[in-house]
Amino acid sequence: MPKQKGQRSSSLLTENLTGTALQTAQHNVDLSWNPDASTVQGYYVYRGNQTGGPYSRVSTLLSATSYIDASVTAGQTYYYVVTALGSGSLESGYSNETMAVVS
Repeated sequence: MPKQKGQRSSSLLTENLTGTALQTAQHNVDLSWNPDASTVQGYYVYRGNQTGGPYSRVSTLLSATSYIDASVTAGQTYYYVVTALGSGSLESGYSNETMAVVS
């Protein structure tokens, strides 16, 4: 009997699904810095792929003087700077640059 519109076929299709789980290592870069001597609202962390920048902000406003960057990839080199957000919401210039090689 031909299938009518809106009816389903009674035969079942079987698909074979296979997969392989890959364990990936989590890499982090732990950063810390000395607090600014003046009153600050917090700090921003910036990261670049080459020395001297350009840099992109990778953190939200931090009250702590440390940051863990968990979005790094093995085999890459990253360059970091920090800024302080002072009174009047004025952001400082970049700190000195530090380099991290993720292996």
